[in-house]
Amino acid sequence: MSTDLAVRTAHRLNPNPRRVITKLFVPGEEMPRSRSRASTVISRILALDEAEVTALADAVIGDFRGRHRDLTRTFSEHFAVVAHEIAGPRRLSAERRMLIGAYFTHEYAPEAAALFNPSMAAHPDQSGLAEGQLRFVMTVRCVGEGHLSSIGFRTGVLGPGPALVVDEPAPLLTTGVGRPATYELRLFLSKLADLGDDAETTHLLLGALPEAFTASQLGDALTGIHEHTLNRERVQRTIEHIHQVAAATYDLEFPPETGLTERLLWPTAPVESHGMEDARLVRFEEDDASVTYYATYTAYNGTRVEPHLLATKDFRQFHMSPMAGDAAQSKGLALFPRPIGGRYFALSRWDRENIALVESDNCRIWTEPTTLHTSRHGWELIQVGNCGSPIETPAGWLVLTHGVGPMRAYALGAMLLDLADPSTVLATLPDPLLTPTADERDGYVPNVVYSCGPLLHDDVLTIPYGISDGAIGFAQARLPELLDRMLAGGPPARTSPNGASPHTEHGHS
Repeated sequence: MSTDLAVRTAHRLNPNPRRVITKLFVPGEEMPRSRSRASTVISRILALDEAEVTALADAVIGDFRGRHRDLTRTFSEHFAVVAHEIAGPRRLSAERRMLIGAYFTHEYAPEAAALFNPSMAAHPDQSGLAEGQLRFVMTVRCVGEGHLSSIGFRTGVLGPGPALVVDEPAPLLTTGVGRPATYELRLFLSKLADLGDDAETTHLLLGALPEAFTASQLGDALTGIHEHTLNRERVQRTIEHIHQVAAATYDLEFPPETGLTERLLWPTAPVESHGMEDARLVRFEEDDASVTYYATYTAYNGTRVEPHLLATKDFRQFHMSPMAGDAAQSKGLALFPRPIGGRYFALSRWDRENIALVESDNCRIWTEPTTLHTSRHGWELIQVGNCGSPIETPAGWLVLTHGVGPMRAYALGAMLLDLADPSTVLATLPDPLLTPTADERDGYVPNVVYSCGPLLHDDVLTIPYGISDGAIGFAQARLPELLDRMLAGGPPARTSPNGASPHTEHGHS
């Protein structure tokens, strides 16, 4: 049974199938192992007379213009993708080109199936607020047709005290424009080692590159390899892995006229082809007081999961990259919000069962995890994990946890870590902070409450949480009461790691 510390609010965010994006649609390719019917469809469009073409084009624009930003540009881009299917030199009217683009476009509702697993952080813009208020930004996991996950945004205001306002999101959705990023040699080498490539081969292929290099420099390095060397099987395998790491490292930019809640982080890299899941957002302040927003998220390609990292200053320009190291495996890695002793720290569940502490000098390569918390209570005997980044309090780092118990029911708990030495666990909450109520048990995945990141303001801890993988609710707890309850029980009993081997699984973090 949960404690009486967390009080639910009346707010509930439900998925909205009316918020849609445009995607390229090639008839035939939507079915597995089927062939494209692009040329056949284009031939039919070319056979229409100009009057019918104009009427059809006008009707499509009239029906769909209000649902998308700059729809005619989308049609032009999609026409350019399939234009090679048009045989011979032909001069097509602007209406016919646009109509062809429309036939190769479809709408996708990113949150038609579910909206859940939110994470909150202080918004970069705190202007225009009353005393005691804090504006927040919140990432949400959107799930649409085919169980494809993407990352959306919500905003709102906390305070004074427990006051909570969640803004209505923009009616439109926009995906950003992706482009190659500047690559980091250390990250490439570490990631290739994770993938099983030997140091001799990676040095042969990448050793001449600088610490930071571009896609063009990478291409030059690979094309300069001697043909005899390229014929080696292990070299070919490493080159394939290099391209995978490069594709997973990219920049994403949104038009400046778009609002934050209009922006959608849609899977771009092949490793994300089946989803970007469970972003854990944190406002990270460096020792020099500069601020970067990070979010760790799970990239899923249909067979394996990988922890990835996004970074942004303004939520308009994003940098996406993989993470490496033995602690950056499986799901649920969460960053501390500032360096400790000049080092980056994170919570990891690299072994799928326990909460571990790990540190790094660059925020992307994580090794040598140390187990902090193992399953010990009845409501968490299957596995434990974090529910987002630790929150700094005068008493220590407050960490929300999740545990899985009988009937695969999820519950939220809490633990407290020492500020100077986060490997020291000061206290844990013996009972769950939050468990599913009767009206929260039913959903896409039953019996689940799950958060990817709470936010502390005015001594009130606001916990956004997913409700059985279907919708989002909010609960709040007073920080002094929560800390008193945790510390009253004294330090937790120490348990040793259970020695589970690292591997991955698709599902909840």
